[in-house]
Amino acid sequence: MAKYLVLAAVLFGTVACGDTWGQRAVTGGGIGAGSGALIGALTPIGILPGALVGGAVGAGVGAATTPKR
Repeated sequence: MAKYLVLAAVLFGTVACGDTWGQRAVTGGGIGAGSGALIGALTPIGILPGALVGGAVGAGVGAATTPKR
């Protein structure tokens, strides 16, 4: 289980990929949904709820970040 938590942390760490606010929100949502689905598949939560929560969190974090220049 610990290796999946590390994987999720790495995926969430790469959330803010993109130059514009919209790009970061979309890529963050995609990465978050994928990692949330993975975590949901390994827990009693389920794949769909995990993907929904992960996508929402990822999009929020991606939109809230600024590009590194």
